[in-house]
Amino acid sequence: MSPERDLAAEQAAFWNGPGGQGWLAAYARIERSIAEFGRMVLAAAAAQPGERVLDVGCGTGGTTAELARAVGPLGRVVGVDISEPLVAAARSKQLANASFALDDAATHLFEAASYDLVFSRFGVMFFADPVAAFRNLRQALKPTGRLVFVCWRTPPENPWGLVPFRAAAPHLPPMPRPGPEDPGQYAFGDRARVERILKEAGFGPPAFEAIDQPIWMGKDAAEIVDNLGRFGPLARGFAEATPDQAEKAREAITAALRPHESAAGVVLPGACWLVRAAAR
Repeated sequence: MSPERDLAAEQAAFWNGPGGQGWLAAYARIERSIAEFGRMVLAAAAAQPGERVLDVGCGTGGTTAELARAVGPLGRVVGVDISEPLVAAARSKQLANASFALDDAATHLFEAASYDLVFSRFGVMFFADPVAAFRNLRQALKPTGRLVFVCWRTPPENPWGLVPFRAAAPHLPPMPRPGPEDPGQYAFGDRARVERILKEAGFGPPAFEAIDQPIWMGKDAAEIVDNLGRFGPLARGFAEATPDQAEKAREAITAALRPHESAAGVVLPGACWLVRAAAR
């Protein structure tokens, strides 16, 4: 099996196992945390009545539902995700003008030149071969079509993720660090890399807008520590840790987050790219 297929299989196994279940368990918290980024990318996409739209990494279908409302009864939205539990949750919405495909958007056989918009909210950073994936998405677009997505910038620009990780890491077993070309949460943080990927995939010159928003992480440090141990980048480290290591990591995260507690909960900065590109 090629390295790309290995990575794709690993992503599928994660999102059909602990990743998908963890996302569902933390759904309300996650949606609250990224709500403003979602509103911004939906506004930028500006789906119009009658359009056909692809929602890549649609998850539980929240963005698909918003897009379906925008395109109206004469439009159509197709949500694509590799996670069976998330797609099942999306299908339960029973949207009249939307359908869902349980598949990898990188290789799914989309109808060629038939979509007006390819959209994604945090769903494009995990492709094993991003150039091939975006090439596949571009061929699905009409010549006048457009790509709009939001992705995280670099870890140092996202203290909401970096602060707990740095606090916990010294106390947990070593965790794999993705290389600069590996899929992962921050894989599209490097603007130059994203420009190269989209150019090689055949898109027109992309436009980037830096978006900075506070991220609500939870009501207090204790709640956040509990969630981090069950889902997210630290979950694997906690799963492999001894009880003593896990306790020290929890204490370290709690101490790091306590200064950020307020009546509104724990809030730390978040940073994304909003990216637009034409199909050419």
